[in-house]
Amino acid sequence: MTMKDETLAAVVPMVIIHAQAEEPRECCGVVVRRDASLVYVACRNVATEHEHFVIDGNDYARAEDTGLVMAIAHSHPYQSPEPSLADRTGIERTGLPWLIVNVPTGHYTITRPSGFNAPLVGRPFVHGVHDCYSIVRDYYAEQGVMLNDYPRAFGWWEQRGGPDLYRQNFAKEGFHIVLAHSPQTLDDYNRIKRNDLLLMNIRAAHDNHMAVYLGGGVMLHHLIGQASKREAYQEFYQRRTTAVLRHERFMTPDELKDEPSC
Repeated sequence: MTMKDETLAAVVPMVIIHAQAEEPRECCGVVVRRDASLVYVACRNVATEHEHFVIDGNDYARAEDTGLVMAIAHSHPYQSPEPSLADRTGIERTGLPWLIVNVPTGHYTITRPSGFNAPLVGRPFVHGVHDCYSIVRDYYAEQGVMLNDYPRAFGWWEQRGGPDLYRQNFAKEGFHIVLAHSPQTLDDYNRIKRNDLLLMNIRAAHDNHMAVYLGGGVMLHHLIGQASKREAYQEFYQRRTTAVLRHERFMTPDELKDEPSC
Protein backbone atom coordinates (compact mmCIF):
# COMPACT_ATOMS: atom_id res chain seq x y z
CA MET A 1 0.00 0.00 0.00
CA THR A 2 1.63 3.26 -1.16
CA MET A 3 1.25 6.25 1.11
CA LYS A 4 1.83 9.79 -0.13
CA ASP A 5 4.29 12.03 1.71
CA GLU A 6 1.58 14.57 2.48
CA THR A 7 -0.50 11.83 4.10
CA LEU A 8 2.37 10.74 6.35
CA ALA A 9 3.17 14.37 7.17
CA ALA A 10 -0.13 14.61 9.04
CA VAL A 11 1.51 12.96 12.08
CA VAL A 12 4.42 15.46 12.25
CA PRO A 13 2.83 17.53 15.06
CA MET A 14 2.53 14.41 17.23
CA VAL A 15 6.17 13.48 16.60
CA ILE A 16 7.26 17.03 17.48
CA ILE A 17 5.47 16.84 20.84
CA HIS A 18 7.25 13.56 21.60
CA ALA A 19 10.59 14.98 20.41
CA GLN A 20 10.28 18.04 22.63
CA ALA A 21 9.60 15.82 25.64
CA GLU A 22 12.64 13.61 24.94
CA GLU A 23 15.30 16.11 23.89
CA PRO A 24 18.27 16.10 23.99
CA ARG A 25 17.78 12.35 23.34
CA GLU A 26 16.27 11.25 20.06
CA CYS A 27 12.65 10.23 20.28
CA CYS A 28 11.37 7.30 18.26
CA GLY A 29 8.10 5.64 17.39
CA VAL A 30 6.03 4.10 14.63
CA VAL A 31 3.21 5.31 12.45
CA VAL A 32 0.32 2.86 12.20
CA ARG A 33 -2.84 2.84 10.16
CA ARG A 34 -6.01 2.31 12.18
CA ASP A 35 -9.03 2.03 9.96
CA ALA A 36 -8.67 5.07 7.66
CA SER A 37 -6.47 7.12 10.00
CA LEU A 38 -2.74 7.36 10.67
CA VAL A 39 -1.65 7.43 14.30
CA TYR A 40 1.81 8.06 15.74
CA VAL A 41 2.66 5.59 18.51
CA ALA A 42 5.46 6.88 20.75
CA CYS A 43 7.99 4.24 21.79
CA ARG A 44 10.87 4.18 24.23
CA ASN A 45 14.38 4.75 22.91
CA VAL A 46 16.61 2.16 24.61
CA ALA A 47 19.80 3.14 22.76
CA THR A 48 23.18 3.54 24.41
CA GLU A 49 25.61 6.34 23.65
CA HIS A 50 26.94 4.37 20.66
CA GLU A 51 23.51 3.80 19.07
CA HIS A 52 21.44 6.53 17.45
CA PHE A 53 18.06 5.14 18.47
CA VAL A 54 16.70 1.71 19.27
CA ILE A 55 12.94 1.19 19.51
CA ASP A 56 11.99 -0.89 22.53
CA GLY A 57 10.90 -4.27 21.20
CA ASN A 58 7.88 -4.54 23.48
CA ASP A 59 6.70 -1.09 22.47
CA TYR A 60 7.02 -1.97 18.79
CA ALA A 61 5.06 -5.19 19.30
CA ARG A 62 2.27 -3.31 21.08
CA ALA A 63 2.14 -0.80 18.23
CA GLU A 64 1.83 -3.65 15.71
CA ASP A 65 -1.11 -4.98 17.69
CA THR A 66 -2.99 -1.73 17.20
CA GLY A 67 -2.71 -1.37 13.44
CA LEU A 68 -0.61 -1.79 10.31
CA VAL A 69 2.88 -0.27 10.66
CA MET A 70 3.33 2.24 7.84
CA ALA A 71 6.49 4.16 8.81
CA ILE A 72 9.23 4.71 11.39
CA ALA A 73 9.63 8.14 12.97
CA HIS A 74 12.36 9.70 15.09
CA SER A 75 13.91 13.06 15.88
CA HIS A 76 17.20 14.83 15.26
CA PRO A 77 17.55 17.30 18.14
CA TYR A 78 19.43 20.41 17.02
CA GLN A 79 20.53 18.69 13.81
CA SER A 80 19.35 18.61 10.23
CA PRO A 81 16.45 16.22 9.64
CA GLU A 82 18.29 14.82 6.62
CA PRO A 83 18.85 11.07 7.15
CA SER A 84 22.34 10.05 8.27
CA LEU A 85 24.19 7.12 6.72
CA ALA A 86 22.93 4.97 9.59
CA ASP A 87 19.38 6.22 9.01
CA ARG A 88 19.57 5.38 5.32
CA THR A 89 20.83 1.91 6.15
CA GLY A 90 17.96 1.50 8.62
CA ILE A 91 15.45 2.60 5.99
CA GLU A 92 16.65 -0.19 3.70
CA ARG A 93 16.56 -2.76 6.52
CA THR A 94 13.00 -1.96 7.54
CA GLY A 95 11.68 -1.47 4.02
CA LEU A 96 9.56 1.40 5.35
CA PRO A 97 9.49 5.18 4.92
CA TRP A 98 11.24 7.09 7.73
CA LEU A 99 9.95 10.41 9.02
CA ILE A 100 12.68 12.47 10.70
CA VAL A 101 11.81 15.64 12.59
CA ASN A 102 14.17 18.36 13.77
CA VAL A 103 13.60 20.04 17.11
CA PRO A 104 13.28 22.88 17.82
CA THR A 105 12.61 24.02 14.23
CA GLY A 106 9.98 21.41 13.34
CA HIS A 107 11.48 20.84 9.90
CA TYR A 108 11.14 17.27 8.69
CA THR A 109 12.10 14.85 5.93
CA ILE A 110 10.43 11.71 4.61
CA THR A 111 12.76 9.17 3.02
CA ARG A 112 11.76 5.91 1.37
CA PRO A 113 13.77 2.76 0.59
CA SER A 114 15.77 3.23 -2.60
CA GLY A 115 18.37 0.44 -2.63
CA PHE A 116 20.99 2.51 -0.80
CA ASN A 117 24.22 0.82 0.32
CA ALA A 118 26.58 2.69 2.63
CA PRO A 119 30.21 2.94 1.45
CA LEU A 120 32.56 0.54 3.20
CA VAL A 121 35.03 3.27 4.13
CA GLY A 122 34.14 6.38 6.14
CA ARG A 123 31.02 5.23 7.98
CA PRO A 124 30.52 6.79 11.43
CA PHE A 125 30.24 4.13 14.14
CA VAL A 126 26.67 3.28 15.19
CA HIS A 127 26.42 0.03 17.10
CA GLY A 128 24.08 -2.51 15.53
CA VAL A 129 23.89 -0.55 12.27
CA HIS A 130 27.44 0.44 11.33
CA ASP A 131 29.82 -1.54 13.52
CA CYS A 132 32.56 -4.12 13.03
CA TYR A 133 30.12 -6.92 12.24
CA SER A 134 28.15 -4.72 9.84
CA ILE A 135 31.25 -3.87 7.82
CA VAL A 136 32.10 -7.57 7.63
CA ARG A 137 28.57 -8.47 6.47
CA ASP A 138 28.56 -5.75 3.83
CA TYR A 139 32.04 -6.62 2.56
CA TYR A 140 31.16 -10.27 2.11
CA ALA A 141 27.83 -9.35 0.51
CA GLU A 142 29.82 -7.57 -2.20
CA GLN A 143 31.65 -10.87 -2.72
CA GLY A 144 28.37 -12.75 -3.04
CA VAL A 145 28.46 -14.20 0.50
CA MET A 146 25.32 -13.34 2.48
CA LEU A 147 25.72 -13.49 6.26
CA ASN A 148 22.83 -13.37 8.69
CA ASP A 149 22.44 -10.43 11.02
CA TYR A 150 22.24 -11.06 14.76
CA PRO A 151 20.58 -8.93 17.46
CA ARG A 152 23.28 -7.57 19.74
CA ALA A 153 23.05 -5.26 22.70
CA PHE A 154 25.93 -2.86 23.21
CA GLY A 155 28.47 -4.34 25.62
CA TRP A 156 27.54 -8.01 25.12
CA TRP A 157 31.24 -8.87 24.94
CA GLU A 158 31.76 -7.84 28.58
CA GLN A 159 29.36 -10.46 29.97
CA ARG A 160 31.47 -13.48 30.93
CA GLY A 161 28.40 -15.68 31.29
CA GLY A 162 26.73 -14.16 28.25
CA PRO A 163 26.77 -15.03 24.56
CA ASP A 164 29.99 -15.39 22.58
CA LEU A 165 28.35 -14.17 19.39
CA TYR A 166 31.28 -14.52 17.01
CA ARG A 167 32.36 -17.99 18.07
CA GLN A 168 28.79 -19.29 18.32
CA ASN A 169 27.65 -18.31 14.87
CA PHE A 170 30.39 -18.40 12.29
CA ALA A 171 30.50 -22.16 11.75
CA LYS A 172 26.90 -22.13 10.52
CA GLU A 173 27.75 -19.13 8.33
CA GLY A 174 30.26 -21.26 6.43
CA PHE A 175 33.56 -20.19 8.00
CA HIS A 176 36.43 -22.55 8.83
CA ILE A 177 39.49 -22.10 11.02
CA VAL A 178 42.69 -21.37 9.15
CA LEU A 179 44.68 -20.31 12.21
CA ALA A 180 43.48 -20.91 15.78
CA HIS A 181 45.75 -18.30 17.39
CA SER A 182 47.52 -15.05 16.59
CA PRO A 183 50.03 -15.17 13.70
CA GLN A 184 53.44 -15.75 15.28
CA THR A 185 55.68 -17.14 12.54
CA LEU A 186 56.32 -16.41 8.89
CA ASP A 187 54.39 -19.57 8.02
CA ASP A 188 51.42 -18.25 10.02
CA TYR A 189 51.46 -14.96 8.11
CA ASN A 190 51.75 -16.74 4.78
CA ARG A 191 48.60 -18.73 5.55
CA ILE A 192 46.48 -15.57 5.74
CA LYS A 193 44.85 -14.76 2.41
CA ARG A 194 42.69 -12.04 0.93
CA ASN A 195 39.05 -12.26 2.15
CA ASP A 196 40.02 -14.04 5.38
CA LEU A 197 38.25 -12.97 8.56
CA LEU A 198 40.35 -11.87 11.53
CA LEU A 199 38.78 -12.38 14.98
CA MET A 200 40.21 -10.26 17.78
CA ASN A 201 39.90 -9.73 21.49
CA ILE A 202 40.57 -6.19 22.65
CA ARG A 203 40.39 -6.18 26.45
CA ALA A 204 37.10 -8.09 26.68
CA ALA A 205 35.57 -11.29 28.07
CA HIS A 206 34.82 -12.55 24.54
CA ASP A 207 36.17 -11.87 21.07
CA ASN A 208 34.81 -8.39 20.40
CA HIS A 209 36.30 -7.19 17.14
CA MET A 210 36.74 -8.47 13.62
CA ALA A 211 38.29 -7.34 10.37
CA VAL A 212 38.54 -8.56 6.79
CA TYR A 213 42.04 -9.09 5.47
CA LEU A 214 42.38 -7.38 2.08
CA GLY A 215 45.84 -8.64 1.24
CA GLY A 216 49.16 -6.82 1.16
CA GLY A 217 49.16 -6.33 4.93
CA VAL A 218 45.93 -4.28 4.89
CA MET A 219 42.62 -4.96 6.63
CA LEU A 220 39.14 -3.37 6.60
CA HIS A 221 37.45 -2.79 9.96
CA HIS A 222 35.33 -0.48 12.11
CA LEU A 223 36.31 0.47 15.66
CA ILE A 224 34.05 2.05 18.27
CA GLY A 225 34.09 5.82 18.03
CA GLN A 226 35.88 5.88 14.68
CA ALA A 227 34.94 5.84 11.02
CA SER A 228 35.31 2.56 9.15
CA LYS A 229 38.66 2.36 7.38
CA ARG A 230 41.37 0.36 5.72
CA GLU A 231 44.35 0.04 8.00
CA ALA A 232 47.64 -1.82 8.19
CA TYR A 233 47.39 -5.18 9.91
CA GLN A 234 49.99 -4.01 12.36
CA GLU A 235 51.42 -5.56 15.51
CA PHE A 236 48.69 -4.15 17.78
CA TYR A 237 46.02 -6.08 15.84
CA GLN A 238 48.18 -9.12 15.18
CA ARG A 239 48.77 -9.67 18.90
CA ARG A 240 45.06 -9.39 19.61
CA THR A 241 44.01 -11.79 16.87
CA THR A 242 42.50 -14.97 18.32
CA ALA A 243 41.71 -16.78 15.06
CA VAL A 244 41.83 -16.46 11.29
CA LEU A 245 38.75 -17.79 9.51
CA ARG A 246 38.06 -18.47 5.84
CA HIS A 247 34.68 -18.75 4.21
CA GLU A 248 34.07 -21.92 2.25
CA ARG A 249 33.45 -19.86 -0.90
CA PHE A 250 37.14 -18.97 -0.90
CA MET A 251 38.42 -22.46 -0.04
CA THR A 252 39.61 -25.22 -2.34
CA PRO A 253 38.11 -28.72 -2.00
CA ASP A 254 41.35 -29.86 -0.31
CA GLU A 255 41.14 -27.02 2.21
CA LEU A 256 37.53 -27.86 3.01
CA LYS A 257 38.51 -31.46 3.62
CA ASP A 258 41.46 -30.64 5.87
CA GLU A 259 40.33 -27.59 7.86
CA PRO A 260 38.04 -27.91 10.92
CA SER A 261 35.01 -25.66 11.16
CA CYS A 262 34.67 -23.03 13.89
